[in-house]
Amino acid sequence: MAIKSKTKSAKKGKKTSGVDQKLVKALAHPLRVEILMILNERMASPNELSKELEEGLSQVSYHVKVLKDFDCIEMVKTEPRRGAVEHYYRATSRAFLADRDWKHLPDSIKPGVSASVFESMVADVVGSMQTGKFNKRDDVHMSWTPGVIDEQGWDESTDLVNETLEKIMKIHSGSAKRLARSGEEGIPATVVLMNFEGAPTGSKSGQTTKKSKAKKASKKA
Repeated sequence: MAIKSKTKSAKKGKKTSGVDQKLVKALAHPLRVEILMILNERMASPNELSKELEEGLSQVSYHVKVLKDFDCIEMVKTEPRRGAVEHYYRATSRAFLADRDWKHLPDSIKPGVSASVFESMVADVVGSMQTGKFNKRDDVHMSWTPGVIDEQGWDESTDLVNETLEKIMKIHSGSAKRLARSGEEGIPATVVLMNFEGAPTGSKSGQTTKKSKAKKASKKA
């Protein structure tokens, strides 16, 4: 799930419409945010979600229904399971929040959404390290590059992150098509893009970077 994605920041002075209230309601519960993030990565059934999130099946099923009613997810297939039918869902384009949507999202909801996304990022990194995958490739990249920029620099950084995300999504789409044709398993890959205002002056600062092949990127593994 991307908090801010696909579209560039709205230009100053340009009128933007308020965020879809259905989306606000869909993100109002932390469990729904977690479910939505999982379904943005892959399809899953309420039963699978219940086990992964360690939540009751009835509770997960309820929130899955809410997300479906809000058009945030869609059912993609069904499979018979022990005399019943298991439904599988995946996220729709509504799972993405453009910059203009984030701007109009209530402040009471933003911390929960941000925290859920960050927790998923950390979980991906920890899982990759624990399984020995994180440093498996020589071209893995990590960089931490704090700095001081002006408003123009901030806008340019934000636009670059959004443009990069668009390209990454195209790469994922092209990969999915090629994998479907070849039948190959594929490489689980996570790309993290972050551009945020740092802590006030006086906090620990500096630059720690690991670069490979003299390339510099936001952060990828």
